[in-house]
Amino acid sequence: MSLTIRHDWSIEEIQGLLELPLMELLWQAQTVHRTANPGYRVQLASLLSVKTGGCEEDCAYCSQSIHNSSDVSAFEAQMQVEPVLQRAKAAKNAGADRFCMGWAWREIRDGAPFEAMLEMVRGVRAMGMEACVTAGMLSDQQAQRLAEAGLTAYNHNLDTSPEHYDRIISTRTYQERLETLQRVRQAGVTLCCGGIIGMGETLRDRASMLQVLAGMDPHPESVPVNGLVAVEGTPLEGRVPFEPLELVRMVATARILMPHARVRLSAGRESMNREAQILCLQAGADSIFYGDTLLTTGNPDVEADRQLLRDAGLQANWQECQTLN
Repeated sequence: MSLTIRHDWSIEEIQGLLELPLMELLWQAQTVHRTANPGYRVQLASLLSVKTGGCEEDCAYCSQSIHNSSDVSAFEAQMQVEPVLQRAKAAKNAGADRFCMGWAWREIRDGAPFEAMLEMVRGVRAMGMEACVTAGMLSDQQAQRLAEAGLTAYNHNLDTSPEHYDRIISTRTYQERLETLQRVRQAGVTLCCGGIIGMGETLRDRASMLQVLAGMDPHPESVPVNGLVAVEGTPLEGRVPFEPLELVRMVATARILMPHARVRLSAGRESMNREAQILCLQAGADSIFYGDTLLTTGNPDVEADRQLLRDAGLQANWQECQTLN
């Protein structure tokens, strides 16, 4: 099978994929995945919150927003460089080959905090691991300095569709998100960009978000697919939990649209049983976040993940990470 890489998918085409009978959708996704990514390896990534809480954004799903929490004591100072690198080393020893670091900021702060971020990136790369950062908006100069430090990827999710966006976030525009991604791309750093389901969006909204991602040229190298973790105290705490098979459909459709991207099974995995997670892997997810937490929400424990991969007959990219930069 030869693959045609497209950037001109219509919303109607994508919604048609999402609405396919599940077995047909899985068949198509499997065919694309096996052609584009032979070997069926799963990358393990670990995620650490370096700066937790105190974010000025009002994202309705996020417990780190100052709009969603009045507990100032919960807003932690930024971790120092050495403890972060110790956590990265522990993650590598546990099998992860990508270390992701998060700062609860609207935009990156210059000065000592940014210099520490650069040092962390250099340290993670010196261990032979991929380094990913998520820290909000950034300037052209900051993007360039991160690239020079060896940053593998910058995470900046779309979260949802352009049409549904203002129901979730009012403190940053969709266009500002796209401009941030463009700055990262221009600096030569790869993109980690995906979204969240279960926030009251329609099926067309999901198709629209995927259209924005698939319309990028080149496609994002990394596409996290998240299910809402309804955190107490946030405006979305009362949302009905997402249906696991809906996440399977999102993974499969993302795989068909973006054959060579790493589709990352991300937040919400803790609420899915083993069988649903294996269906996501079958549908084309080829990365999982590995460890106890995802920023501030829970994640299946390390040994459970190892057993899951063994039972699925999948091999993890223990030290064989795909070099992206």
